[in-house]
Amino acid sequence: MQFKPGKRRKVFINITSMIDVMFMLLVFLMISSTFLDQPGIKLELPAAESSTVVEQRDYILFVDKEGKMFLNDKGVALDNLEAKIKDALPQMKDSSLILKADRDVTHGAVVKIMDLVRKGGVKKLIIGTKTQK
Repeated sequence: MQFKPGKRRKVFINITSMIDVMFMLLVFLMISSTFLDQPGIKLELPAAESSTVVEQRDYILFVDKEGKMFLNDKGVALDNLEAKIKDALPQMKDSSLILKADRDVTHGAVVKIMDLVRKGGVKKLIIGTKTQK
């Protein structure tokens, strides 16, 4: 018995609807995502060629050129900085803090702040800089 070879049907997968769904997901994610912005404190960070990008941590200590300090947008005085750090320590990731000081702040003031932060229990202190272009 001999069979006639039948016509083979070409397999065609219609992916138009899948592309539509992926496009809609992409648009939804772009619209719904939030972008983290730095708080409205005007700082001129020092530049460093060897700086590396670090993920944004929960706690950042800002020091502006007048010497005013802000711990995540909340004003902090120098005399109660250590107490504020001790209070915030349980919420800090890896007991780490980013210090972003204006480049016009004196070296002595930054060292004093670093000392108070270490006394407050911070184990990892990250100095914020901007990359040179």
